[in-house]
Amino acid sequence: MNHLRTPTRWWIPASGSGKAGLAIVIVVGAIALIGPLAAPYSPDATLSLPYAPPSAAHWLGLDFLGRDVLSRVLHGGLTVVFYAGVATIAAYLVGLPMGLFAGYRRTWRETVLMRSTDVLLAFPALVLLILLSTAAGPGMVGILIATTIIQLPPIIRIVRSATLEQSVRGYVEAAVARGESTLAVLRREILPNIARPLSADVGLRFSWSVLLIASVNFLGLGLRAPASDWGLMVSENRGSVAANPAAVLVPAALLGALTLGINLLGDALTGGKE
Repeated sequence: MNHLRTPTRWWIPASGSGKAGLAIVIVVGAIALIGPLAAPYSPDATLSLPYAPPSAAHWLGLDFLGRDVLSRVLHGGLTVVFYAGVATIAAYLVGLPMGLFAGYRRTWRETVLMRSTDVLLAFPALVLLILLSTAAGPGMVGILIATTIIQLPPIIRIVRSATLEQSVRGYVEAAVARGESTLAVLRREILPNIARPLSADVGLRFSWSVLLIASVNFLGLGLRAPASDWGLMVSENRGSVAANPAAVLVPAALLGALTLGINLLGDALTGGKE
Protein backbone atom coordinates (compact mmCIF):
# COMPACT_ATOMS: atom_id res chain seq x y z
CA MET A 1 0.00 0.00 0.00
CA ASN A 2 1.31 3.44 -0.94
CA HIS A 3 1.73 5.98 1.85
CA LEU A 4 1.74 9.42 0.29
CA ARG A 5 3.23 12.19 2.38
CA THR A 6 2.33 14.98 0.00
CA PRO A 7 -1.00 16.83 0.14
CA THR A 8 -3.59 16.21 -2.53
CA ARG A 9 -3.16 19.64 -4.13
CA TRP A 10 0.56 20.14 -3.72
CA TRP A 11 0.73 21.87 -7.11
CA ILE A 12 -1.29 24.87 -5.79
CA PRO A 13 1.05 27.31 -3.98
CA ALA A 14 -0.09 28.62 -0.62
CA SER A 15 2.49 31.41 -0.24
CA GLY A 16 2.22 34.88 -1.71
CA SER A 17 5.41 34.50 -3.73
CA GLY A 18 4.17 31.20 -5.13
CA LYS A 19 0.87 32.73 -6.21
CA ALA A 20 2.74 35.63 -7.79
CA GLY A 21 4.96 33.18 -9.64
CA LEU A 22 1.94 31.22 -10.85
CA ALA A 23 0.28 34.42 -12.07
CA ILE A 24 3.42 35.47 -13.95
CA VAL A 25 3.75 32.06 -15.58
CA ILE A 26 0.09 32.10 -16.65
CA VAL A 27 0.34 35.61 -18.13
CA VAL A 28 3.60 35.04 -20.01
CA GLY A 29 2.46 31.56 -21.07
CA ALA A 30 -0.77 33.03 -22.44
CA ILE A 31 1.21 35.63 -24.39
CA ALA A 32 3.41 32.90 -25.85
CA LEU A 33 0.63 30.46 -26.71
CA ILE A 34 -2.23 32.78 -27.71
CA GLY A 35 -0.15 35.73 -28.89
CA PRO A 36 0.12 34.67 -32.55
CA LEU A 37 -3.69 34.78 -32.83
CA ALA A 38 -3.76 38.39 -31.58
CA ALA A 39 -0.86 39.79 -33.63
CA PRO A 40 -2.03 42.77 -35.73
CA TYR A 41 0.49 42.17 -38.54
CA SER A 42 2.57 39.42 -40.06
CA PRO A 43 5.80 39.12 -38.05
CA ASP A 44 7.86 39.12 -41.27
CA ALA A 45 6.20 42.05 -43.05
CA THR A 46 8.24 45.23 -43.58
CA LEU A 47 5.81 48.05 -42.89
CA SER A 48 7.79 51.30 -42.77
CA LEU A 49 11.16 52.81 -41.93
CA PRO A 50 13.37 50.88 -39.46
CA TYR A 51 13.12 51.81 -35.78
CA ALA A 52 10.02 53.94 -36.20
CA PRO A 53 8.85 55.01 -32.71
CA PRO A 54 5.68 53.69 -31.08
CA SER A 55 2.48 55.02 -32.59
CA ALA A 56 -1.24 54.29 -32.73
CA ALA A 57 -0.63 51.84 -35.60
CA HIS A 58 2.44 50.22 -34.03
CA TRP A 59 2.21 50.23 -30.24
CA LEU A 60 5.83 49.08 -29.72
CA GLY A 61 7.27 50.70 -32.83
CA LEU A 62 9.24 48.96 -35.58
CA ASP A 63 12.45 46.94 -35.50
CA PHE A 64 15.68 47.19 -37.50
CA LEU A 65 13.94 46.01 -40.70
CA GLY A 66 10.76 48.01 -40.22
CA ARG A 67 8.71 45.09 -38.86
CA ASP A 68 6.06 45.53 -36.19
CA VAL A 69 7.67 44.80 -32.81
CA LEU A 70 4.38 43.93 -31.10
CA SER A 71 3.57 41.32 -33.74
CA ARG A 72 7.02 39.77 -33.44
CA VAL A 73 6.78 39.74 -29.65
CA LEU A 74 3.41 37.99 -29.81
CA HIS A 75 4.81 35.38 -32.21
CA GLY A 76 8.22 35.06 -30.53
CA GLY A 77 7.20 33.36 -27.30
CA LEU A 78 5.85 30.20 -28.91
CA THR A 79 9.29 29.02 -29.98
CA VAL A 80 10.68 29.71 -26.50
CA VAL A 81 8.00 27.67 -24.73
CA PHE A 82 7.94 24.89 -27.34
CA TYR A 83 11.67 24.23 -27.61
CA ALA A 84 12.31 24.62 -23.87
CA GLY A 85 9.39 22.30 -23.16
CA VAL A 86 10.62 19.66 -25.62
CA ALA A 87 14.14 19.76 -24.17
CA THR A 88 12.85 19.50 -20.58
CA ILE A 89 10.49 16.61 -21.35
CA ALA A 90 13.19 14.74 -23.27
CA ALA A 91 15.70 15.21 -20.45
CA TYR A 92 13.24 13.91 -17.85
CA LEU A 93 12.19 10.95 -20.00
CA VAL A 94 15.83 9.86 -20.02
CA GLY A 95 17.00 11.09 -16.61
CA LEU A 96 14.04 10.00 -14.47
CA PRO A 97 14.38 6.23 -14.95
CA MET A 98 18.17 6.47 -14.70
CA GLY A 99 17.94 8.35 -11.41
CA LEU A 100 15.30 5.98 -10.03
CA PHE A 101 17.32 2.85 -10.72
CA ALA A 102 20.56 4.49 -9.58
CA GLY A 103 18.99 5.36 -6.23
CA TYR A 104 17.19 2.05 -5.72
CA ARG A 105 19.61 -0.50 -7.13
CA ARG A 106 22.98 0.62 -5.81
CA THR A 107 25.50 -1.33 -7.89
CA TRP A 108 28.71 -0.62 -9.79
CA ARG A 109 26.59 0.76 -12.62
CA GLU A 110 25.43 3.53 -10.30
CA THR A 111 29.04 4.47 -9.57
CA VAL A 112 29.86 4.67 -13.29
CA LEU A 113 26.73 6.71 -13.97
CA MET A 114 27.36 9.21 -11.19
CA ARG A 115 31.00 9.68 -12.15
CA SER A 116 29.86 10.37 -15.72
CA THR A 117 27.44 13.02 -14.49
CA ASP A 118 30.25 14.60 -12.47
CA VAL A 119 32.30 14.95 -15.66
CA LEU A 120 29.44 16.70 -17.48
CA LEU A 121 28.79 18.98 -14.51
CA ALA A 122 32.41 20.12 -14.58
CA PHE A 123 31.83 21.94 -17.89
CA PRO A 124 30.12 25.36 -17.96
CA ALA A 125 26.63 24.80 -19.36
CA LEU A 126 26.76 27.44 -22.09
CA VAL A 127 30.23 26.37 -23.27
CA LEU A 128 29.14 22.74 -23.43
CA LEU A 129 25.96 23.75 -25.25
CA ILE A 130 27.93 25.68 -27.87
CA LEU A 131 30.34 22.77 -28.37
CA LEU A 132 27.61 20.15 -28.69
CA SER A 133 25.38 22.24 -30.90
CA THR A 134 28.31 23.11 -33.17
CA ALA A 135 29.22 19.44 -33.47
CA ALA A 136 25.60 18.52 -34.29
CA GLY A 137 25.41 21.16 -37.01
CA PRO A 138 23.25 24.26 -37.47
CA GLY A 139 19.57 24.24 -36.56
CA MET A 140 17.38 23.58 -33.57
CA VAL A 141 17.76 19.79 -33.59
CA GLY A 142 21.35 20.06 -32.41
CA ILE A 143 20.38 22.70 -29.86
CA LEU A 144 17.63 20.48 -28.44
CA ILE A 145 19.93 17.46 -28.20
CA ALA A 146 22.63 19.55 -26.52
CA THR A 147 20.17 21.14 -24.06
CA THR A 148 18.79 17.70 -23.18
CA ILE A 149 22.26 16.32 -22.49
CA ILE A 150 23.18 19.32 -20.34
CA GLN A 151 20.05 18.90 -18.23
CA LEU A 152 20.58 15.17 -17.64
CA PRO A 153 23.21 15.29 -14.82
CA PRO A 154 21.22 17.48 -12.39
CA ILE A 155 18.03 15.53 -13.11
CA ILE A 156 19.72 12.18 -12.45
CA ARG A 157 21.29 13.48 -9.24
CA ILE A 158 18.10 14.93 -7.74
CA VAL A 159 16.01 11.88 -8.67
CA ARG A 160 18.67 9.55 -7.26
CA SER A 161 18.86 11.56 -4.02
CA ALA A 162 15.08 11.57 -3.57
CA THR A 163 14.90 7.84 -4.35
CA LEU A 164 17.63 7.05 -1.84
CA GLU A 165 15.67 8.85 0.86
CA GLN A 166 12.46 6.96 0.09
CA SER A 167 14.03 3.52 -0.46
CA VAL A 168 14.67 3.04 3.28
CA ARG A 169 11.10 3.85 4.31
CA GLY A 170 9.04 1.18 5.98
CA TYR A 171 6.39 1.02 3.28
CA VAL A 172 9.05 0.36 0.65
CA GLU A 173 10.56 -2.41 2.73
CA ALA A 174 7.07 -3.86 3.24
CA ALA A 175 6.48 -3.84 -0.53
CA VAL A 176 9.75 -5.65 -1.09
CA ALA A 177 8.83 -8.19 1.60
CA ARG A 178 5.55 -8.84 -0.23
CA GLY A 179 7.56 -9.81 -3.28
CA GLU A 180 6.74 -6.84 -5.48
CA SER A 181 9.03 -6.30 -8.46
CA THR A 182 11.48 -3.43 -8.71
CA LEU A 183 9.32 -1.67 -11.29
CA ALA A 184 6.25 -2.00 -9.07
CA VAL A 185 8.06 -0.59 -6.05
CA LEU A 186 9.42 2.33 -8.04
CA ARG A 187 6.09 3.10 -9.70
CA ARG A 188 3.71 2.58 -6.77
CA GLU A 189 5.76 3.40 -3.69
CA ILE A 190 8.67 5.69 -4.54
CA LEU A 191 7.64 7.77 -7.54
CA PRO A 192 4.41 9.21 -6.01
CA ASN A 193 6.32 10.22 -2.89
CA ILE A 194 9.00 12.15 -4.77
CA ALA A 195 6.51 13.98 -6.99
CA ARG A 196 6.71 17.24 -5.03
CA PRO A 197 10.48 17.87 -5.24
CA LEU A 198 10.48 16.67 -8.84
CA SER A 199 7.69 19.07 -9.78
CA ALA A 200 9.78 21.98 -8.56
CA ASP A 201 12.82 20.64 -10.40
CA VAL A 202 10.84 20.36 -13.63
CA GLY A 203 10.17 24.09 -13.38
CA LEU A 204 13.83 24.79 -12.71
CA ARG A 205 14.91 22.64 -15.66
CA PHE A 206 12.39 24.41 -17.89
CA SER A 207 13.66 27.84 -16.88
CA TRP A 208 17.24 26.72 -17.51
CA SER A 209 16.19 25.42 -20.93
CA VAL A 210 14.59 28.79 -21.68
CA LEU A 211 17.78 30.64 -20.79
CA LEU A 212 20.07 28.22 -22.64
CA ILE A 213 18.02 28.21 -25.83
CA ALA A 214 17.53 32.00 -25.71
CA SER A 215 21.29 32.39 -25.25
CA VAL A 216 22.20 30.33 -28.32
CA ASN A 217 19.52 32.12 -30.36
CA PHE A 218 21.00 35.41 -29.17
CA LEU A 219 24.43 34.20 -30.34
CA GLY A 220 23.01 33.20 -33.73
CA LEU A 221 23.59 29.46 -33.29
CA GLY A 222 19.95 28.39 -33.13
CA LEU A 223 17.02 29.99 -34.91
CA ARG A 224 17.91 32.22 -37.82
CA ALA A 225 16.21 35.24 -39.36
CA PRO A 226 13.42 35.83 -40.20
CA ALA A 227 12.19 33.58 -37.36
CA SER A 228 10.35 35.28 -34.51
CA ASP A 229 11.95 34.50 -31.16
CA TRP A 230 12.45 36.63 -28.05
CA GLY A 231 16.14 35.79 -27.76
CA LEU A 232 16.71 36.42 -31.45
CA MET A 233 14.87 39.74 -31.22
CA VAL A 234 17.24 40.96 -28.52
CA SER A 235 20.21 39.98 -30.68
CA GLU A 236 18.85 41.58 -33.86
CA ASN A 237 18.03 44.95 -32.32
CA ARG A 238 20.69 45.37 -29.64
CA GLY A 239 22.93 47.46 -31.90
CA SER A 240 20.46 50.36 -31.99
CA VAL A 241 18.66 49.99 -28.70
CA ALA A 242 18.49 53.78 -28.32
CA ALA A 243 16.47 54.12 -31.53
CA ASN A 244 13.61 51.94 -30.28
CA PRO A 245 14.26 50.45 -26.82
CA ALA A 246 11.02 48.42 -26.89
CA ALA A 247 12.44 46.14 -29.60
CA VAL A 248 15.03 44.91 -27.07
CA LEU A 249 13.53 45.57 -23.65
CA VAL A 250 10.11 43.95 -24.17
CA PRO A 251 11.32 40.49 -25.31
CA ALA A 252 14.11 40.58 -22.72
CA ALA A 253 11.60 41.48 -19.99
CA LEU A 254 9.30 38.61 -21.02
CA LEU A 255 12.18 36.13 -20.89
CA GLY A 256 13.15 37.42 -17.46
CA ALA A 257 9.55 37.36 -16.22
CA LEU A 258 9.04 33.76 -17.37
CA THR A 259 12.20 32.63 -15.59
CA LEU A 260 11.33 34.58 -12.43
CA GLY A 261 7.79 33.23 -12.33
CA ILE A 262 8.90 29.62 -12.72
CA ASN A 263 11.53 30.00 -9.99
CA LEU A 264 9.06 31.60 -7.56
CA LEU A 265 6.52 28.87 -8.23
CA GLY A 266 9.05 26.08 -7.88
CA ASP A 267 10.41 27.52 -4.64
CA ALA A 268 6.90 27.74 -3.20
CA LEU A 269 6.06 24.16 -4.16
CA THR A 270 9.06 22.87 -2.22
CA GLY A 271 8.17 24.97 0.82
CA GLY A 272 11.09 27.36 0.40
CA LYS A 273 9.01 30.45 1.18
CA GLU A 274 5.89 31.26 3.06
